[in-house]
Amino acid sequence: MRELEKMTRGLDYHINDEELREIRFQTRDKVDEFNALNARQGAEKDTLIRKIFSEVGSNVHFEKGMRIDYGINTVLGNNVFINFNFVLLDCAPVTIGNNVFIGPDVQIYTAQHPLDIDLRREHSGSAQPVSIGNDVWIGGGCVILPGVTLGDGCTVGAGSVVTRSVPAGAVACGNPCRVIRHNVQDN
Repeated sequence: MRELEKMTRGLDYHINDEELREIRFQTRDKVDEFNALNARQGAEKDTLIRKIFSEVGSNVHFEKGMRIDYGINTVLGNNVFINFNFVLLDCAPVTIGNNVFIGPDVQIYTAQHPLDIDLRREHSGSAQPVSIGNDVWIGGGCVILPGVTLGDGCTVGAGSVVTRSVPAGAVACGNPCRVIRHNVQDN
């Protein structure tokens, strides 16, 4: 089994595998191109976004300063807005639903490193998927950790470190992030 398959299936894999490094290099080149474009180059930005990510819906907007690990493991829905300085380590699948707003300086991590020192020295890693439902708002400066699911319609307060899944319709915040209100409805 290739290291890419191991990585996306959540199995232990060699981080510095030649194929994985090449994918990261190609993605980072495209991301650097995107970050070099000016604000008025919308068509060029859209074209690059569609080259970086696996699937991209309509009306997807990224501000500059993004950093993406692979891109090929990420699916973006419709009407997605991602603000400045977005970091995505998508070693495992990442799904971002429709009508999602992500504040500045948000980081999404699927990558994990072993606690065992010898395995770390061998550059072994694993990954868990992250899923962001529809109509989610993630405040600025949040960190979303591996294995987290953000349910439809939830809100994550600025500066939160999300270590556990957040149910649909909830408001959650803090470090570690905790639900402070359930079943939020639009008025």
